[in-house]
Amino acid sequence: MTESSYPFVLAVHGGAGTIDRSRLTPEREAAYHAGLRAALAAGHAVLAGGGAALDAVTAAVMALEDEPLFNAGRGAVFTSEGRQEMDAAVMDGRERAAGAVAGLFGPRNPVLAARAVMERSEHVLLIGKGAEEFARAQGIPFAEESYFFTRERWTALQDEMERRRSGAADDGDEQRKHGTVGAVALDIHGTVAAATSTGGMTAKAPGRVGDSPVIGAGTWADNATCAISATGHGEYFIRHGVAHEIAARMRWAGQGLDEAAQAVVVDELGPIGGSGGLIAVDRRGTVSLPFNCSGMYRGYVRADAVAHTAIHREDYRSAAL
Repeated sequence: MTESSYPFVLAVHGGAGTIDRSRLTPEREAAYHAGLRAALAAGHAVLAGGGAALDAVTAAVMALEDEPLFNAGRGAVFTSEGRQEMDAAVMDGRERAAGAVAGLFGPRNPVLAARAVMERSEHVLLIGKGAEEFARAQGIPFAEESYFFTRERWTALQDEMERRRSGAADDGDEQRKHGTVGAVALDIHGTVAAATSTGGMTAKAPGRVGDSPVIGAGTWADNATCAISATGHGEYFIRHGVAHEIAARMRWAGQGLDEAAQAVVVDELGPIGGSGGLIAVDRRGTVSLPFNCSGMYRGYVRADAVAHTAIHREDYRSAAL
């Protein structure tokens, strides 16, 4: 392909482990689709203007972080101590440049803090207070604590803590364990990029870090293979190096993107309890959106500007941006 002929594409996710259909009201369902479309519109505007994949995924994830329906940024869940600790990562497929932050609170858009680490430091991952101080020094916008508080997330924490106190069995609520947002893109120059952001798991232990900011687990981008943003039970995604495993299968086993992604997410992770999913795109514009749980808030858009969004299996809605 010539540089000008790459078919740009953007995919986003708002987390795997969706609300059960029986509890999803039409109004709530419409709100989720609208949130996904807003993220697709933000990223598509960048790509349609000839912009970079990294800028597109950053814009898309910022839109998802600003939407309290999703577990990232403004909608982040609470730890067992009633705090919010956020993780994020970005990666550029040109030279595998990457930046990530973990366990921080304050930046309105954690993905911007992760990008600053990549572009303005010699490091890949900063955590906690150090990450917050770095973000402030770089002029990343911060928000007041009240901005991040949502009654729904606080109630979810109280319910989970009561369940633990009572000794009741885990109800298997996938949303409590899978909340994440992410975006992957291919631009007209043939570059892929990925961005992921999360508040983690409801009632997680303070200091717990999942796969989202771990390069090669929850986030990956390499022009030679693909870009990936994952969502799910992070401990499994870290242990199996999910994002890098898919890229390695493409590079060394000659597998196509969808073949590799389906094999890892559905055939390997599913049977061992590694519930979740991911979004991926390769340099040919192939998109793969596998998951092994009840559903995944997801969507994609190409140059035709028609946004395709879905929550459960095979329920895509399409609309022009």
